[in-house]
Amino acid sequence: MSWRRALKDTARSGIAVERKRLEPLIAVRGAAGLAIVIALSLWLFGPAAAASSAFGAFQAAIATFQRSWRPRPELAIASGTSLAVSTFLGYLTISKEPLFLALLVVWTFAAGMSWAAGPTIGLIASSNVAIMLVTVTLPTSVAQAAGHAAMMIVGGLVQAALIVLFPVRRWGAHRDALADALAAEADYARRLRHDPVASFDPQPLMEARNAAAVTPRQARRRPAELHGARGIAERIRPVLASLADPAMGVPAEGPARDRVRELLASAAALLDAAAHAIRHGEPVSAPPAALAAFRTPDTGSILTGAPYRAMTRLNTLLQDVVETAGGTPQEDTPQKGAPSGARGTAHSAENDGRSTPRPAPTDPGARGTAHSAENDGRSTPRPAPTDPGARGTAHSAENDGRSTPRPAPTHPGARGTARPAPTTRTRPTTRTRPTFLALIPKALKAMRGELHRGSPITRHATRVSAVAATGYILGTWLPLGHGYWAPLTSVMVMRPDFSQTYSRAVARLAGTVIGVAVATGVVQAATPGTLQSGTLAVASAALMYLLMRTGQFATQACIAAYVVFLLGMGGEEWTQTVPERVLLTLMGGFLAMLAYAVYPAWETPRLRTRLADWLAAQGPYVAAVFGSYADPSASNAPDVREALLTARAARAAWHAAVARATAEPVRHRGLSRTAADDAEDALAQLGRVAMLLEAHLPERGATPVPPAARFADALRESTHKGAKAIRERRVPTWDAVREALDAWETENPENADKVVRNTATLVLDTLTELSEALDTAVPPMTLDGTAPEKPNGPRNPKDSATR
Repeated sequence: MSWRRALKDTARSGIAVERKRLEPLIAVRGAAGLAIVIALSLWLFGPAAAASSAFGAFQAAIATFQRSWRPRPELAIASGTSLAVSTFLGYLTISKEPLFLALLVVWTFAAGMSWAAGPTIGLIASSNVAIMLVTVTLPTSVAQAAGHAAMMIVGGLVQAALIVLFPVRRWGAHRDALADALAAEADYARRLRHDPVASFDPQPLMEARNAAAVTPRQARRRPAELHGARGIAERIRPVLASLADPAMGVPAEGPARDRVRELLASAAALLDAAAHAIRHGEPVSAPPAALAAFRTPDTGSILTGAPYRAMTRLNTLLQDVVETAGGTPQEDTPQKGAPSGARGTAHSAENDGRSTPRPAPTDPGARGTAHSAENDGRSTPRPAPTDPGARGTAHSAENDGRSTPRPAPTHPGARGTARPAPTTRTRPTTRTRPTFLALIPKALKAMRGELHRGSPITRHATRVSAVAATGYILGTWLPLGHGYWAPLTSVMVMRPDFSQTYSRAVARLAGTVIGVAVATGVVQAATPGTLQSGTLAVASAALMYLLMRTGQFATQACIAAYVVFLLGMGGEEWTQTVPERVLLTLMGGFLAMLAYAVYPAWETPRLRTRLADWLAAQGPYVAAVFGSYADPSASNAPDVREALLTARAARAAWHAAVARATAEPVRHRGLSRTAADDAEDALAQLGRVAMLLEAHLPERGATPVPPAARFADALRESTHKGAKAIRERRVPTWDAVREALDAWETENPENADKVVRNTATLVLDTLTELSEALDTAVPPMTLDGTAPEKPNGPRNPKDSATR
């Protein structure tokens, strides 16, 4: 992408206003806290102290809007306290410019490095440095600076108290995360009706998992419907894929495919109903037609083998989701009265830690499904089916790394029988989020890990500290007054990546012009006094809180008006702030953009490293799945789960890197966009193949498949070497995997483990496609002028067996 196009795209992004759900009650609460602090400060100390305390309350309220699953009062207190410390230390050194510059450089460098601990901490730290540049100019003595700092802490405490006393959707973010995960799977089920090999973005599941980690205090108050539905949703996804994929036995067209489409539509309706109930805290209103679709008597004659087992398991999991979302726990009682030919379904529903009975299916041909729902971390024993002819259905429960017993598959090649889960195993009761103080050493460790020359976080910290010092020196040297506006703007707009830095710079300049123009017009027309200026400042802050999620342009316009009104309350005339603010804002934005162009941290050259990291994480996940077939007696579910989570994180990092690289005005270096897209498709297919196999993991009593162990070892070693080859700009080879697969076929000519063996073939095919995507060398031409066909070339992408 050229610089012209990149600047055009970032400028358009900066001034765009997005359609987001507004939260007026939260905006009113934040503005009320700001009004309380301003009124109290005006009454006790006067306008100058009121302005300082208002900045503290203003920043504390902004902190509570950040994307964090942590209780909001902690963020408000931490933000107000850190701003108070910054202001007091800044005032102590402001009289000696070299000393203040040194403090500014250290403070901005630390704020830049804090992005390594997460965007919430990085944004709060950067905002505190920017606001500190304003608040250090308000006190006139050390005692007054201490008083201003104390009032900033009070501002944070007031916002925290309002959050506790007047909660707005206390569990709203957690409900939304879980509902989004279920809604994403509902959409996935609908897409599978038309595209049986459709892809699925696991990001909603990752967000739901992050939201499930709560503090001990939150765990005691969490609503019942938020217990366990996430674990069930994790297990539904591979079952949906297994049911729809033609490679698992359902033909592309015919009665079986029609029945699968009907079941997928019903599953989507039930998942949507559960998502709506969880999001709004209402009882589940399950569509009767969707429930009836799984009770059709002729399903057993239309679907057989793996598709029938997937349908049975999907039915059970959907009932678990509906019961969990409804929050109606029942006592566990044995189901009686089932027909003699029916095979019972043993399971435990995850419903606030209590088991919920499930009646046995009445279809004489039904086979039971033994499974365990994620029950808030507590183990629940379950018996094997009592019918001598019953066979369980193998599946993998993704339960935060905890193992779940599973019965043997029902396909002809399956061995072993379902057996009950151990009753002596104990597991954690919930995913625990560390306390706020416990995060400090983790944040410091993350910052220390990024403190090296090639780190983009370190480069960002270096840029922002250099720009802040340069901007402050230039602003002080120019005869404009209020020289801190330039470094304030630079610190507020600079981010570790190119697109956000440039788009925020454009948004800040445009928003500043609009906000200052509107505020100046109001001041000229109404000439407000101290109280009126404070009221207008609170109104501007309320509007900013309301529009914060719609984009930077609206936010910056409201902030500009807020600062004009607030400083007017402190006694400054608008003619003293407006002209120089616009000019210095322009200078600060220009310095920020120039700094990134001179000392960049481009993501494009690091795409190969990101791709290698994804391969290095995806390989162990696939190997762990095959290892479960090699040794069913071992507890492999935690290994599979942890490997899956690592692969998901690497996938998310790859997609984030690609999104950043797409907006950069840099040519690719060894990995073109086409090669990146093809490699991404190959790795995504590798994970999908493993997921289909994971949906039918064997029970512990099943017969081992020894060749799977050698294949898993070869795969683990080859993907590790392949990742190294990608980093070194070489094409990875898979000779060891191919040899293990050939040896497998030689040792098992009867193909007793045909399903696992065929899946291993698909794994080798996807790895070959990955190598072909990265092989950008021009092939030699044949005599007829065409390129020779590569061995093991890519198959038809429309073939479901290869996607």
